[in-house]
Amino acid sequence: MTIPAGVDPHLAFVREDVVPRPPEGCEECLRFGSPWVHLRLCLTCGHVGCCDSSPNRHARKHAGLLGHPVVQSFQPVEDWRWCYVDEAYA
Repeated sequence: MTIPAGVDPHLAFVREDVVPRPPEGCEECLRFGSPWVHLRLCLTCGHVGCCDSSPNRHARKHAGLLGHPVVQSFQPVEDWRWCYVDEAYA
């Protein structure tokens, strides 16, 4: 498969049918009782993690550990995607 110029090759990891888990907040923060600032949805597996402004940065840790590079904001009024590998909007 040839990736067109200017298109993030990490978008190949994105699945359109992901189901947020858990839908109510950051999976790890809920488990440990930690606070978060904003939430990010992994577009490969549906993991919900906290953002880089949160104390634990679970979304970034998940991306690095599992190789799932692209997240989407999981905030109700935001509609954007971020690639952790390229450190850019996807």
